[in-house]
Amino acid sequence: MKKVLWLVLLVGALLLVGNVASSSAEEKVIINGIDANFPPFAFVDKTGKPDGFDVAVVDWIAKENGLKVEHKPMDWDGIIPSLNAKKIDMIASGMSITDARKEQVNFSLPYWTIKQVMVAKAEPNVTPEAAMKDGNKIGVQRGTTEAKWIEENLITKQGKKFELVYYDSAPLAIEDVINGRIAAAAMDDAPAKDAVSKKKNVKIIGTFGMPDEQFGYAFRKDDTELLNKFNEGLKKIMASPMWEELAKKYEL
Repeated sequence: MKKVLWLVLLVGALLLVGNVASSSAEEKVIINGIDANFPPFAFVDKTGKPDGFDVAVVDWIAKENGLKVEHKPMDWDGIIPSLNAKKIDMIASGMSITDARKEQVNFSLPYWTIKQVMVAKAEPNVTPEAAMKDGNKIGVQRGTTEAKWIEENLITKQGKKFELVYYDSAPLAIEDVINGRIAAAAMDDAPAKDAVSKKKNVKIIGTFGMPDEQFGYAFRKDDTELLNKFNEGLKKIMASPMWEELAKKYEL
């Protein structure tokens, strides 16, 4: 009788351990790395909560797939190394798809086309050409495609003599435009429009020659399962009314 009771308890314990392990596996949280200051795609609101178009889309896709997601603010210039070091599981935060980045990560299907523009003080007759004259300072966010493109094409190839000033975020560059520390700031048009809507003393003065880019979500090369789930999720939400609702909400 004691042996039978012992076996029943043992089987019960094993089943309990199995259920706990299964539950833990099901509750794995997907960590999405975001730029904490890249509105309207990703930012941290006044309460400390991650928000933005990308955050909302990822939450929607995760819910559809029964996944749990945590959005983790990170330094942009180190976000791909963090992904490949498995500190995060994906990057959905207004990341441009480039050939150089494709060598390090796999991208989802493109979901947004972006232009690169310059923002300067809201004064008459201000143009990108005037902002980039010799001796002026132009702000860029470090680790961005626009920073690299300007370095390679305008400074190295064309020999322009303005100085690039690097910032941790586009909004910080905007503040220095307002304060007169730099002549203009180069950035994606979405955060530029967001800045202009909030700061009435700045304006978009035009493009500076950089080709349009497309945004995509980044995943580790070996994580094709997660990539496929989010590709299917993107297709689903882009075909639904929710896509336009979120675009309107975040003023894209």
